[in-house]
Amino acid sequence: MPSALRPQILSRHSYILPTIKRCRYSSAAAEAFQPASASYADVTPILERFPPVTPSVTGLGSFPYEDFYHSILDKKRADGSYRYFRSITRLQNQFPFAECSRTGKRVNVWCSNDYLAMGSSPTVITAMKNALHRYGANSGGSRNIAGHSPLVEKLETSIAELHKKPAALYFSSGFAANEAALCTLGSHLPGCVIFSDELNHASMIEGIRHSRAKRHVWKHNDTDHLEALLASYPKEVPKIIAFESLYSMCGTIAPIKDICDLAEKYGAITFMDECHAIGLYGPHGAGVAEHLDFAAHQSNHFGSRTIMDRVNIICGSTSKGLGTMGGYITASKQLIDMIRSVSRGFIFTTTQSPAVMAGAYAAIQHQMQNMGDRVALQRNVAAVKRKMAQYDLPVLPNRSHLVPVMVGDAELVRYVADILFDEYNIYVQPINSPTVAVSQERFRISPTGFHDATQQDFLVSALVEIWARLGLRKASDWQREGAWNAEDAVVNQLWTNEQLGLTTNEYPIQEGLQDTLLASSG
Repeated sequence: MPSALRPQILSRHSYILPTIKRCRYSSAAAEAFQPASASYADVTPILERFPPVTPSVTGLGSFPYEDFYHSILDKKRADGSYRYFRSITRLQNQFPFAECSRTGKRVNVWCSNDYLAMGSSPTVITAMKNALHRYGANSGGSRNIAGHSPLVEKLETSIAELHKKPAALYFSSGFAANEAALCTLGSHLPGCVIFSDELNHASMIEGIRHSRAKRHVWKHNDTDHLEALLASYPKEVPKIIAFESLYSMCGTIAPIKDICDLAEKYGAITFMDECHAIGLYGPHGAGVAEHLDFAAHQSNHFGSRTIMDRVNIICGSTSKGLGTMGGYITASKQLIDMIRSVSRGFIFTTTQSPAVMAGAYAAIQHQMQNMGDRVALQRNVAAVKRKMAQYDLPVLPNRSHLVPVMVGDAELVRYVADILFDEYNIYVQPINSPTVAVSQERFRISPTGFHDATQQDFLVSALVEIWARLGLRKASDWQREGAWNAEDAVVNQLWTNEQLGLTTNEYPIQEGLQDTLLASSG
C-alpha cells in the first residue's frame, strides 16, 4: 500500500486504535472497540448542564433523558452530520428510476446497493410470489421452533455451492451474520486473538467487541503491519484475521492471497466479508476471491488450491448484488454446525420470510449461470470513471465498481446532493460521519448495467457544472493535498478489458458534455 495512503495509529482505551487520513469508517466503528470492562461514566456534569424535565415525565431528580437526546441531535445538526432520509418509491419496471414521494417527479437513482437490479428481476419476483402463496408471509419462528424448512435448506446448499464450501448458514442480514459468527468464534476459541483491518464494517467490529477476545487493529491492507502483529504470538495460539474483500466506502480491494499466506504461516484462520462483491465479481458471482482465479473458475479446471478455497470463512449478503435481503457465512461443516448450535445471534432470531429466501435462491441460481449482468455493470463503471477523470472530478482511486466522489465537508456534500436531486433529478446520498471521518465526506456513486451512455453523460455534466458553480476541490487538488498520489490515481479495474470483452478504445470520452446537458434538460 503506498505510504501516502497509510493511516496513522494512536492509542485509545489501552490498545491500538487507528485514526485515518482518509477513507475510513469513523466514530461509530472506532468507539465500538471500547473494552467491555470500561467503568460507568460520571453523569454529574451532564446533570448540571440540563435542568430536570417535568415530574410528570420522569419524576423529580431523574436524569433529564429528553433534554439529553435533544442535545445529541443539536450537536449533529450543528456539525452537519445529522442524517436526512430522502423518501423515494423505486419503480420495479423502470429501473434505475424512482419516484419522489413528495413531488411525484421521476429521479435517476445512482446510489443503490441493488447493483444488478435483481430486486426488479422477473425471475426473482416470480419465485417470491410462488413462495408467498405456498408458505405464507411468515416463517413461523426461529430455526429451532417451526422456522426450518426445505426452502432454507435449499438456499444454504446453493450458497455453499456458489463458494465451493462444504456448508453454509443463512441469517436475516449481513450485519447479523458477521456479528454472530465473530462473536461466537472469538468467545469460544480458547485464548483467541483477533486481528481486524482498521476499515472493517461496524458489524464485524461489534462481533469482535462482543466476543471479548483480545484484538489488534492492523493498518488498512498493510500486510507488513499484520505480519508484525501475528509474529508476536506463538503459532499454537488461536487467531482470526478479519477483513473485507472490498471496502464499500472507498472501494479498495484486499490483498487476499497475501493475507492467506500469512494466515497459513502463523496458524490463523481467515474471516472475509464479501458482502459488496457477491454477484459482481467472478464468473459465477461468488465475489473477489473467485475473480482472482477467474480463468480456473470459468473453465472449472483447477491446477492447485484457489484463493477462495484458502479463505476459511466467507461472509456474504443477499441484500445487495442479489437484490433481496439476508446474509450468510460459508465454511467447513464443523464450523457451520458449531455456529448453528451455540450462536445466540442465530438461535434466538426468527427465520427470514419464505418469500425473501425464495427470491435469494432464485437470484443466486441466475447469477451462477449468467455473467451478463455483472459484465454490463462493470463496463458502465469503467466508462463513468473514465469520463469523470477527463474532467478532474475527485473520484477516490480504486479498482472496484464503486465511485466515491470526495467533497470533504458535511454541509457541502448535502448541498451538492440537494442540487442534484432538485435541479437535475439525480439521486445520490451524502455519506458523512460516523460512516466516514470528518473532512472525508463524500457521496458514493453506484453505476448499474442500466445506466446507459446518455445517463452517464448527464450525470458527469451535472457534476462538472456544480463543481464549477461552488468552486469545489477537484481530483488534482486532493492529490496536491496528499489524499492520494499520482501513482494511486493511475489504477486499473479488477475486471480486465479482456474479461469484459472490451478493446482499449471502447467507450471513448465524449467531448460535448455541456451539449448533452442542455439536450437532456430541455
